[in-house]
Amino acid sequence: MTTADARPGRGTRAGARLSLLIGTIAVLAACGGQQALPAAPRLTAPAASPATAARPGPHGTPGAAAGGIAGGLAALPAPAALAPFSLPAPAGQGHWKPAGRRVNGRAAVYVTALVPPGGKQPAGVAWMDTRLLSARLYSGSRSPGRGPYRYTAPVRPAQAAALVAVFNGGFMMKDARGGYYTEHRVVYPLRRGAASLVIGAGGSVTVGAWGSDVSMTPAVVSVRQNLMPLVAGGRPTAAAGSGWRAWGSTCGAASCAADVPGIEHQWRSGLGVTADGGLVYAAGPALDPLQLAWLLARAGVVRGMQLDINPNWPVFATYQPAAARGLGAPSNGRRLIPATVQGPATFFEPSWARDFVTMSARLPRQAEG
Repeated sequence: MTTADARPGRGTRAGARLSLLIGTIAVLAACGGQQALPAAPRLTAPAASPATAARPGPHGTPGAAAGGIAGGLAALPAPAALAPFSLPAPAGQGHWKPAGRRVNGRAAVYVTALVPPGGKQPAGVAWMDTRLLSARLYSGSRSPGRGPYRYTAPVRPAQAAALVAVFNGGFMMKDARGGYYTEHRVVYPLRRGAASLVIGAGGSVTVGAWGSDVSMTPAVVSVRQNLMPLVAGGRPTAAAGSGWRAWGSTCGAASCAADVPGIEHQWRSGLGVTADGGLVYAAGPALDPLQLAWLLARAGVVRGMQLDINPNWPVFATYQPAAARGLGAPSNGRRLIPATVQGPATFFEPSWARDFVTMSARLPRQAEG
């Protein structure tokens, strides 16, 4: 065990029907045994500015005209530029650039940098088109453990042929205050109220509070919970600003040794979903939970969660092979933030023992209505 490992945090709703799959019944039983927790307090969302307003189509889903058609897939609208939190702002801050493999000729990932409110160092922000990309949860031998798993590091060539982006998962399960479900089994019981990353059949993906925003259905493939919601209703939750120690133990300023006091502004990562279904990842080197929440909200996130924290664990990488069906590989990968310890090679290493999420090019037949 490394010194970093010694710290905590290093690391959809169907009615009851007798015809449910046995795996689903098991999950419902596991969830039903958990005591309901009070919902995280929510603040009233302000009117969105033109720079940050989501552009949903009818009933909150984008139409083809809004985002365009990419090889038979209805794409989401590209994200609008993000307004800086303070002026003057560094050149290019908040302006999106495409990153990673294009999907049927269209950019599926955009990245930018943004200095958080009250901060000095820029954080990285990535937006992912969930109409063009398919999500998959990979499970690690240590996080969540209790394997073996079909999908675990390293990423195999069959999956690398469509790989566009990868990002880190959450805390070690002993610190996550939530559960884990994947590959038709409950690895850890799911907890009502916990912030949850939910992946559905066909690779659909969303984020929300378990039991209210999201819950178990036969279509759910994977659930990864981590702490409580960070963003709700388009704004930071009350919990986001109520005390940083509730969001995991951190490393010190220069060391992750267990006897070194942790600091508030530390490496943190988070994930959220926008009103039209886009997925947003954010991470930075000197963030408190509230700053991370505001970064996600500024990028249009309506429901968000914190992922892993501390220097060794946050990472987002994109892959751009020269050929359309070329293999994503360390040689054609790129970090969202150059300073992250982990990088494009991490998920191709058999020794990588933590969970992570891949975002891969979606084939037209995988498109969901």
